[in-house]
Amino acid sequence: MKRIILIRHGKSSWDYQVSDKDRPLKERGINDAHLVAEKFKKKKVEIDFAFSSPANRALHTSMIFLRNIDYSLNQFMVAEDLYDFSGQGVERFVQGLDNKFVNIVIFGHNYAFTSLANTWGDQYIDNVPTAGLVQIIFDTNDWSKISKGTTEEIIFPKHLRG
Repeated sequence: MKRIILIRHGKSSWDYQVSDKDRPLKERGINDAHLVAEKFKKKKVEIDFAFSSPANRALHTSMIFLRNIDYSLNQFMVAEDLYDFSGQGVERFVQGLDNKFVNIVIFGHNYAFTSLANTWGDQYIDNVPTAGLVQIIFDTNDWSKISKGTTEEIIFPKHLRG
C-alpha cells in the first residue's frame, strides 16, 4: 500500500508587489493550516517523508502543519518540481519516488491538487480549497504504478471553523 496526502497551501496574499513564488500567507491561511493540522494529528498517520513546493505560501503552510503534528524535519525536502499548477510535474515527481516511502505528504498548488485528487481518488472533488487536505491510498507497493486509489480522508478548513 502507498498513501499520499495532498495539502494545498493556505490562503495567500496579493497585497504585496512580489513574484508569485514569494507571495506570503494571509492570516486566514495561517489559521486554516493550524486547524487542518490539528484535525489530522488525531488520525495518528505515520508520515515517512514530506515534500513542499518552493513557493513561500506552500513552504510556510508545510512548516505550520508539520510543527503541529510534531514531525521531524529530517525527513523533509523542498522540490522545485512541486511548483506545478497542471499536475503533470507533481505526478512525475510522485512516480519517481523511492519505494521505501509508504506514506508521503506533499504541499503544493491548485489546479494540480484538484486534478490529481480526482485522477487518483475515487471521490469527485469540485475544488480542493486553500489549506485543504486529501488523503488517498493505493493498492500497490510501487510509486511508478499508482493509478486509481481510494480517497481515504478529506479535511477542508470550512468544515472545522466554529
